[in-house]
Amino acid sequence: MKYQRLGRTGLEVSRIALGCMSFGERNEFHQWTLDEESSQPYFRQAVELGITFWDTANTYGGGSSEEFVGRAIKQYTRREDVVLATKVWGKMHDGPGGSGLSRKAILEQIDASLTRLGTEYVDLYQIHRFDPDTPVEETMEALHDVVRAGKVRYLGASSMWAWQFGKMQYAADAGGWTRFVSMQNQYNLIRRDDEQELLPLCADQGVGSIPYSPLAKGKLGKPWGTQSLRADTDRVARALARDSDRQSVDALESVAAKRGVPMAQVALAWLLTRPVVSAPIVGATKPHHLTDAAAALELELTEAELTQLEEPYVERPRNWY
Repeated sequence: MKYQRLGRTGLEVSRIALGCMSFGERNEFHQWTLDEESSQPYFRQAVELGITFWDTANTYGGGSSEEFVGRAIKQYTRREDVVLATKVWGKMHDGPGGSGLSRKAILEQIDASLTRLGTEYVDLYQIHRFDPDTPVEETMEALHDVVRAGKVRYLGASSMWAWQFGKMQYAADAGGWTRFVSMQNQYNLIRRDDEQELLPLCADQGVGSIPYSPLAKGKLGKPWGTQSLRADTDRVARALARDSDRQSVDALESVAAKRGVPMAQVALAWLLTRPVVSAPIVGATKPHHLTDAAAALELELTEAELTQLEEPYVERPRNWY
């Protein structure tokens, strides 16, 4: 495993992050997730591979993902050896503190997350989305207060327009509050719209990108048209499918075949060449998922291969997923 600083911070993270949305109780949106017993080998494998950066969210599995993660840390490693990340914003219950980024919600949900995780602090606390119904000053001050209380070490954001992210960073500076140090956005060979505004803003501000869905919800891990449980049941994945992506997937398959490596390795190796990317977040439901991700760190693509992978890309309408 390789390690680097997250953005311009002093925080060292593994260059591959373990995405824990795959672990938790199943629901109508996430029918492919693994129960606690089935998820154990992946936590253990992450530790063995040196993947020390683990990412989850309060809403994953209705909170059960955080519970799985907390127990796995106690079983397979030490709390001080893991950079633990979770998120706030999504709906946990109907009450006024059950969702969004109000002061009430943030203060309520950080305590609930800490209880489920079985820890006294979170290393990286991220807002899952932008909340248009709450003043950014209220959100940033509340987040700053959880940092000052020792419950959170660093702050991160996820999936928003560049102007929204810039507005929140400005509010933090104006109020003398803690800034965001990371941006968790969807970024991969067929989702590159953030290259125009959000990622340049992150690069300018020293914010590290920790992309989710680096394999485009599995589309970049197998030949075009291959079916899977997630492809068949994930409504978001189905909604994002478009025929113009086929050329990109075909190019990826060609490069991988010539190299004699899995497509996932090439897709992740490409993403790791992006200067603003600190650590792609990789979910795992099969044993080879994490080993392929780790192997991507050693795969150096040529300029010709990078061109072959990038040329077919067609811009798409911007959304948050």
